[in-house]
Amino acid sequence: MGRILYLKYLLFKGNILAFGYTTMAALVSSLLLKVQPNWFRVEGSVRKVAMLATSGKNHYQVLIAGGGTGGCTVAARLRGVLPAGAVGVIEPHEHHYYQGAWTLVGAGITDLSQTRIPTREAIPNNAEWIEDKIVGFDPENNKVTVSGGREISYDYLVICVGFKLRFDMIKGAKAALDEDARVCTNYSAQYVEKTFKAFQHFDHGTAIFTLPHTPIKCAGAPQKIMYLFEDYLAKRGRNKDAQILYFTATKAMFSVKKYSDALENICKKRGIVYSLGQNLIEVDHKRSIAVFQDVDTKATKEYKYDFLHLTPPMTAPEVLNTATGLTSSEMNNFVNVDPQTLRHVKFNNIFSLGDCSSLPTSKTAAAISSESRVLCDNLTDVIRGGSGNVSKYNGYTSCPLITGYKKGILAEFDYDLNTLETFPFDQSQERALFAWIKRSFLPPLYWNALIRGIWGGPAWLRRIFHLGLSR
Repeated sequence: MGRILYLKYLLFKGNILAFGYTTMAALVSSLLLKVQPNWFRVEGSVRKVAMLATSGKNHYQVLIAGGGTGGCTVAARLRGVLPAGAVGVIEPHEHHYYQGAWTLVGAGITDLSQTRIPTREAIPNNAEWIEDKIVGFDPENNKVTVSGGREISYDYLVICVGFKLRFDMIKGAKAALDEDARVCTNYSAQYVEKTFKAFQHFDHGTAIFTLPHTPIKCAGAPQKIMYLFEDYLAKRGRNKDAQILYFTATKAMFSVKKYSDALENICKKRGIVYSLGQNLIEVDHKRSIAVFQDVDTKATKEYKYDFLHLTPPMTAPEVLNTATGLTSSEMNNFVNVDPQTLRHVKFNNIFSLGDCSSLPTSKTAAAISSESRVLCDNLTDVIRGGSGNVSKYNGYTSCPLITGYKKGILAEFDYDLNTLETFPFDQSQERALFAWIKRSFLPPLYWNALIRGIWGGPAWLRRIFHLGLSR
């Protein structure tokens, strides 16, 4: 009933075209909740869980380093290609999170518990879960070392160990997050629940939101929570008492000009002041001061805050640097892979995707949907004796920029920053449809299709909606 009422809301807002496509999306969503009934469902039955690896097994045909979005998706896509037990997934954490929903947690839309499942339920049952931490890579000898010194060898290796959050790169950030209720971040399960509490306790004053100078996962997320904060205040008549400041170390609001211009206009319309080329370097929570440095001149300036949402710098995990030639300093120490095939430029039996890869695109779950499809096509071809060049990745990524509780824009683009919009209308315009996609469509898509290996991105939908005239 709630979904029907919301569809009616879209229709009565006058967006009849959006209503039609929302109805189609709702049907797709319903189908996703029905496929593969043995798999995990957020609302229902429990899927068959991954096998725990036997302690004596030290070799896998395909070894996957990391059981996050990339690792689970690749493992699931190899179902039917390799026999059960041929794939091993090394992942130390007990829970698997859909981090894309943490913006919703921070805005009080959903609970943190709704964004996680046990890792044994996230890893598909064709793979074995090695519950351990990688401490070293040895690509010359086709093996990795896990904690305790155990070595595990492989025929093929897929590296998807994610990012490391670097709160230590902002002086005082960790102390502020631990001790100041007004300081929060949506980028950590440890702190994300602080955000909505800070929303509720904010009365008036200056609210600051930041984006750092390093690559980060989902570069639109620092803005999403800012727009939700402004909308939260506006609905309560308190936005007039707030000065909202956005500091980004980048030179634009968004990497694609079309969407950057749209976001600038949204900020101007809502009285949000944005500053480009400004990097947060220190938080002094005892004085309520945030210190920013100009990325060009290196000049610093202090700002007093009453609310601070900080985005930590992020880097590739140090363990990637344990092997010579695996990463490249020119690629920010990410795993150095060919941007089209996702195959390592030096080690032919290694592939990588996601946050830790050198792929020059935005690091999102949407990117992984396409990356995983290309990677598995090429990996499967190699396993079967082929060249490993049967599929090419164009850099497709997406960012559903929710700009309020019931509105948003949808950014989709490729390596060259060309737009690859799924819908045949302007996705840079705020629409209720895009908020619905973020809130209600993407979570079940993630749980029931992406990490189950049956969602390879919306290219097929794009071709349908554009009558075959789009890539």
